[in-house]
Amino acid sequence: MFCYVQGVITKADESGTFDIPAFVKSLATTAPGKATTFRPLSENTVADYVQSVSHLAKRLGGSKQDWAVKEVGDGNLNFVYIVTGASGSFVLKQALPYVRCVGDSWPLSLERAYFEVTALQEHGKHCPEHVPEVYHFDHPMALFAMRYLAPPHIILRKGLIAGTKYPLLAEHMSDYMARTLFNTSLLATSTTEHKAAVAKFCGNVELCRLTEQVVFTEPYMIASNNHWTTPQLDEDAKSIREDDYLKLEIASLKSKFCEKSQALIHGDLHTGSVMVTQESTQVIDPEFAFYGPMGFDIGAFLGNLALAYFSQDGHTSDNSNRDEYKEWILKVLQDTWNLFKEKFLLLWTDKSQRMGDAYPAGVYTSLETHKLAQKIYLRDLFEDTLGFAGAKMISRRIVGIAHVEDFESIENPELRSQCERRALNFAKDLLKTRSKLASIEEVIQLIRKV
Repeated sequence: MFCYVQGVITKADESGTFDIPAFVKSLATTAPGKATTFRPLSENTVADYVQSVSHLAKRLGGSKQDWAVKEVGDGNLNFVYIVTGASGSFVLKQALPYVRCVGDSWPLSLERAYFEVTALQEHGKHCPEHVPEVYHFDHPMALFAMRYLAPPHIILRKGLIAGTKYPLLAEHMSDYMARTLFNTSLLATSTTEHKAAVAKFCGNVELCRLTEQVVFTEPYMIASNNHWTTPQLDEDAKSIREDDYLKLEIASLKSKFCEKSQALIHGDLHTGSVMVTQESTQVIDPEFAFYGPMGFDIGAFLGNLALAYFSQDGHTSDNSNRDEYKEWILKVLQDTWNLFKEKFLLLWTDKSQRMGDAYPAGVYTSLETHKLAQKIYLRDLFEDTLGFAGAKMISRRIVGIAHVEDFESIENPELRSQCERRALNFAKDLLKTRSKLASIEEVIQLIRKV
């Protein structure tokens, strides 16, 4: 069992980063007056808390009376506050001991805040351009402060609903996924390092089990958490519950999700976990992070792009046509995978990066054998990616517990259900035929046929 020491991380080193375990160990003599038990903050009490943390107060400037606090959390689990002062700002995020969108009838561990901060730190080390900096972590309070991504940053999902193009999206997301996944895998690390990291993140079991429940289990049975556009999708939901072949495919993917400790994955990499501008892409909210299959992250992102594509017909008006924008989404989907593959292989080919124990350079001395190993590895990863993309689309996003704004913002239920049905049909086809799809271009063709 991994043992956690509670404490408060209060500052970064000269490079702007901090080593979480080292800081936690040092906290036995730190801030004896700080709270040692959890208490939820509110808009009225955030300023008092910030005032008690000197380096956060200094970052804002001025006095408590001058600070503005706004609660902006629209997620399923946490409170999120934007705190602004005369000379600075930051985001304060606090976990709750239950699922926020359900209530205290569904308890949830506060330790997820620790894992989120740890994942931000690790991913930020490998891809600082696309991961916001963490300023402060208070373990007993299950909260942390991080860089505020000020406007024009917007949640990617909202930008896609609005029909906004982001020219660097595929470039940035492929970069983030290639670097974070490669560098936390056995392609880049020793088995000693890897097993220690896997053990550390095994403690995030509650959120892993939440994913197992809402993605791989409940949508395929009668469950109180499931809901969908009714009565329009009643038969579609029933067909999913009665499709034995589909259930076997999902069982295989669930097994991989639970057993394949391939890399440190974000764990919930959808378009609501990415903030964008025309020049910037920032990945946030990795509280579901653990060592799992790489394809789960890649598939989640690509699957959410597919959801955005199928939702577009519900966002047209008399004066707008989204056909050209739908083509742009497909181009981003295609480019994201192709660029990811290219960058991943470049990392693997670079001798200075190829330090892992999985494919020792001393063993794979033949260039031909090395390339064959890469081809097999990427083929397996592609198939995993497509399977997880389909699973994420079917499950919580259409017939499960937590739906997406892409569809939910379509007011007309008939139109909404038509968009959702096309997405469901594509996801089922993807799950059942992924082993036969040789390229992302064939996936795009499958989307067009729906």
